[in-house]
Amino acid sequence: MPLARGKIVGYDSDRLAFTFVMMNADEAVECRISDAAMDQLIGAKGTESLARQALFVTHRDRIEQIASDLYDAKPPVKGAVIRIFTKHV
Repeated sequence: MPLARGKIVGYDSDRLAFTFVMMNADEAVECRISDAAMDQLIGAKGTESLARQALFVTHRDRIEQIASDLYDAKPPVKGAVIRIFTKHV
């Protein structure tokens, strides 16, 4: 079952990843895309952390599709975080 769009959480400078939430019916699923994966997806390198949210919004459909595909590929574990790395892009 594909995940539905949820809310944007924002950039996490400790994890070097952008965090967002998607929904599986009424269950929130936390998702993260690494800096490297986002840069690879958009064809850039070394994007400033302040620009991450704008880039996420611009490429949100594709990023959320990847997260949904990863969620569907494995049996979901309640509370697990979907992490998108360069190998997924």
